[in-house]
Amino acid sequence: MEIKPINKKLKLYGFNNLTKTLSFNFYDICYALNPERHREYIQYIDEEYNADRLVQILSDVSKIIGANILNIANQDYEPQGASVTMLVAENEVIGDEPINLGNNNESPGPSSEAIVGHLDKSHITVHTYPENHPDKGISTFRADIDVSTCGHISPLKALNYLITSFEPDIAVIDYRVRGFTRDVNGKKYFIDHKINSIQNYMSSKTREQYQMIDVNVYQENIFHTKMILKEFDLDHYLFGTEKKELRPLERRKIKHRIKKEMLEIFYGRNIPNVKNLF
Repeated sequence: MEIKPINKKLKLYGFNNLTKTLSFNFYDICYALNPERHREYIQYIDEEYNADRLVQILSDVSKIIGANILNIANQDYEPQGASVTMLVAENEVIGDEPINLGNNNESPGPSSEAIVGHLDKSHITVHTYPENHPDKGISTFRADIDVSTCGHISPLKALNYLITSFEPDIAVIDYRVRGFTRDVNGKKYFIDHKINSIQNYMSSKTREQYQMIDVNVYQENIFHTKMILKEFDLDHYLFGTEKKELRPLERRKIKHRIKKEMLEIFYGRNIPNVKNLF
């Protein structure tokens, strides 16, 4: 059954029990011409996305969604990779605060105002996974991020900030609302905002840059969006090398390998022959 939008403020019985989870898989693709370039790329990724940098990104996310940080656990791994986990909470308020159900007039992303609600624990996590193809020169960096909140806090407010922070070549994003909350008359509400696609909350610049596919289960409040960059510039993917340094045949082979890698990640399956897809 379709949930009709509600455009009025409603007083809740108790506090908002809804759990909202926004999950990302961000991918950065690189081509290293030789083992030395590959080692340099891994070192670059390890420095660019070390635990301290990830802590700063997640701290910014907490500010954007209006959450207080309760605890931080972070770890750098050998030979590469890092993880960060944060427990966050909403600010405590006195009395029953009205919430705005179905107000779609707020701007998404960092410009959105912080939301204050009852004390309610949540968490933000990030894990990184650098890896590479054994003989094709391809390296893929993946960052998995989960922003899970309860109550009035909305992880969707951090959507644009996270996309611009990582600038992924490919992104797979999931958003789900679980549980329910009640109004003062006992009526259940299984969602407290309008949404028919994660794209609703993306900036126009992001929508212009990426080709997107949605798979949504509206009646279950489950939303899924996959993104891949529209424009392909070989220089964007070469690490420590420029395409003008390569012979035309070598340039075409490398371009084919990179595009094959990207399409397989985007579609989630191995593709034996991708010539017809270019």
